[in-house]
Formats: sequence, structure tokens, C-alpha cells
Amino acid sequence: MTVEAKLGSMIGQRRSVRRYLPDPIDRAIIDRLLFAATRAPSAHNRQPWRFAVLEDRSGKEALATAMGRRLRQDRTADGDDPKAIEADAARSYARITEAPAVVVVCIDMRDMDPYPDERRRNAEYLMAVQSTAMAAQNLLLAAAQEGLGACVMCAPMFCPDVVVEALSLPNAWQPQMLITVGNPGDGGKDRPRLPLEAIVAWPRGRPKDDSAR
Repeated sequence: MTVEAKLGSMIGQRRSVRRYLPDPIDRAIIDRLLFAATRAPSAHNRQPWRFAVLEDRSGKEALATAMGRRLRQDRTADGDDPKAIEADAARSYARITEAPAVVVVCIDMRDMDPYPDERRRNAEYLMAVQSTAMAAQNLLLAAAQEGLGACVMCAPMFCPDVVVEALSLPNAWQPQMLITVGNPGDGGKDRPRLPLEAIVAWPRGRPKDDSAR
């Protein structure tokens, strides 16, 4: 049996889905997704993840409009082609507003350990980011288990202040990503993965494989 087959359908067949049917998602299902997210490991068990859930059209439009405005400003300053900018902004707007639910994933550093030096402050921040990313992965896998499609959008990293203002989030919440969720309108694309031998090192030599015993 291959490694992929042993992973099972939830991990091995999960895809990023960007198109959804308009059907709303039952609140109990969303609660299960969020509960699954909170089962992730976290540094010092501080659980720095925070989630803002958007279901109504007005909230999604407010967020998409604000993010699109900043996108246009940034790319115009870069000297990009106006047609390409508008296409990018329109694509982002559609992905956010057409998803039945949008989960804004944030970190909150207030419960993490404070340090006087920048080196350890940076390490603590990265631990919070890693913890929250693991929570997001749990949510993605839970969505797949529920038969839902989901996709991560990292655009909030480019405009966290815009997201906080548009949604009136607490100032301590630092947006990291959006996860769009819904009943899949297509199956998503099967993206190729690098082979293990291209990304894995065995610094002391790989131990003998005794799995056949």
C-alpha cells in the first residue's frame, strides 16, 4: 500500500476549492469546524488563535471592498497594469463574497510570553503563528470530513489593519488568513507535490526499513 493510500481520504484527497454552491452552512457544522480548530497543539498551550466568522452578505462585502481598495493602492504604487489590477481585485472580491462562510483567522499575542530582546520576541511571535496555522489546518480537514470545500486566502497578511477596521475586530487581533467555506461547486484541482526525496533529509542516514517484518 502506498503512503498516500495509508493517509486516507480526508488528507490524501483534500483539495482547495474556490467555487461554492450558494447554500448556507448549518451553524452546527460551523461550530464543529471551529471546535476542530481548537484541538490543535499550541505553544505553551496559550491557544493564541482567534476566529471571526462572516455569513451575511454585508459583512463579506465590507471586507472584500476594503481589502480591494488597499490592493488597488498597493499595486498602483508598484506600477502594475491597471487592467491586471482590476482583474485581481475582482477575483478576490468574488471569492470572498460568493463563499457561504468566511472564517478570518487571527492571532492574539497577549497571552504569549514577553521577552526584553527582539530575538526571543520574534521566536514567540512565530510560535503563535505556527500554532494558529495548525488550527487552520485542523479546520480545513474538518471541512473536508463534513463534505465541504474550503480554501485559504493569505491576503490579510498584506493589510491586517484594513481587516481589523472593516470588521471592527479587537485591536490585539492580528489577521493571518481567510478561509472560505461552502458546499463545493467543483472538485478543486489536484496540485502536484514534490517527491519526498526532494524535500527530506536524513542527516545521520536513514535507518533500515523494518516495515516488512
